[in-house]
Amino acid sequence: MANVSDQLMALAVLAYLTAMVCYAGEYAFGRRSRIGKAAVRPARQLVGSGAPVPPADDVVEPVRTPGRGELVGRIAVALNVIALALHLGTLVTRGLAADRMPWGNMYEYILSATFVGSAVFMGVLLRRPALRHLGLFSSLALVMLLGAAALIAYTPVGPLVPALHSYWFIFHVSTIIISSGIFLIGAVPAAMFLVKNGYDQGKRRFPYTLGKRVPTSATALERLTFRLHAFAFPLFTFGALIAGPLWAEASWGRYWGWDPKEVWAFISWIVYAAYLHARATPSVKRTVATWIALLGFVTMLMNLFGVNLFFEGLHSYANAG
Repeated sequence: MANVSDQLMALAVLAYLTAMVCYAGEYAFGRRSRIGKAAVRPARQLVGSGAPVPPADDVVEPVRTPGRGELVGRIAVALNVIALALHLGTLVTRGLAADRMPWGNMYEYILSATFVGSAVFMGVLLRRPALRHLGLFSSLALVMLLGAAALIAYTPVGPLVPALHSYWFIFHVSTIIISSGIFLIGAVPAAMFLVKNGYDQGKRRFPYTLGKRVPTSATALERLTFRLHAFAFPLFTFGALIAGPLWAEASWGRYWGWDPKEVWAFISWIVYAAYLHARATPSVKRTVATWIALLGFVTMLMNLFGVNLFFEGLHSYANAG
C-alpha cells in the first residue's frame, strides 16, 4: 500500500501539472468573453406605428460555440478532478499502509492540507464557473507544495510518535489541516484581487499586466477572499488556540510553553484576526486588508517549513513516522 500511495502521489502531481498547463493555455490564448459568463445583449426590434414595444429587460443570448480556449479550460477542469481523485487515493492508501490517519508527519500534513485546498477550489468552481481562471494559480500552488513535500519532507510509512497517541490528535490536527487548506486557496483570489485592482487603476508593469485577462471583477475576487478566510478562521482558532493547548496540557502538563510552532501558530492567528478586523473597518482600504491576508499565509508557510526544518521543539515532526 505504501508503494501504491507513492505512485498515486506521482500521478496526482502529474495530473495537477497538466491541468496547470491547460489552465495557462486558456488564460493566455482564450477569449476573455469565453472565460467568464457570456455577454448578454438587448434584442433589437423595429418598432413601427402600433407595434408593441418590447419590455426593457427583454434580452437574447448569442449562440455560443466553445472556442479552443474554452475547450482547453474544460479539459483543465476534468484533469483537476482526476488529480483530486488520485490525491484522495494517495491519502487513503497511505492511511491503510500506516493503519492510522495520514497526519503523522510533515509530508502527510502537506498531502492532507493540499487535498483540502484542491477540494475547496473544485467546490468554488461548482458554484462559480466564471472563476475557472483561478485554476492556473491554485494548481501552481498545489504543484509547488506537493513537489516540496516529495523533495524535502518525504517520510516512509511508520507508526505515530508517542506524543501523538491521543484523542486530541483528531480534533487538533484535522481542524488545522482543513483551515490551512482553505487559507491556501483563499490566498489565490487575494493575490489576483491585488493584480486585477492594480491593472484597473492603470498599473501596467508586471505582475499587474496579468490582470488584463482576468474576466472576474476585482470586487468579486475580494469578496471570495473574505468569505474563504471568514470560514477558515474559526476552525483555525479552535485547532490552534483551544484543542492545541488542551492537548498540550494533557501530554506535557502545560497549556503554553513558547514552543516555536506554538509561537508561530499564534502569530498566524494574530495576522488573520488583523485581516478580518481590517476587512470589517470601513476606513481601511480593501487592498491593505488583502495584503494582511497574504502576510497571514506567509506566516503559515513559515510555520510549516521554517519551524519544522530549522527549529527544534516538541512539535518537530518533520521526519516523524
